[in-house]
Amino acid sequence: MKIVNLTKLASLAVLAGCAGPAPITQRVEVPVFTPCVKVVPQRPAFEFDKLDAAVSDGRKVMALARDWVRGRKYEGELEAVVAGCR
Repeated sequence: MKIVNLTKLASLAVLAGCAGPAPITQRVEVPVFTPCVKVVPQRPAFEFDKLDAAVSDGRKVMALARDWVRGRKYEGELEAVVAGCR
């Protein structure tokens, strides 16, 4: 008798849960990260990076002087990419 009453009570509780209103679908807008950089400029192969540590100071300075133009061009390309993200 007690088992039957508990079964009826459980079935009533389940049915009572179904009697409420259906859940309402809510739209939630969440910002999602999207990269603004499409193409990253290729880093140039600097002559200074290829030098041996034992080379003279004059050769190091000359390599840095030749790399300066390449480096400035690369910096300009990077600044243009970053400016596109603003």
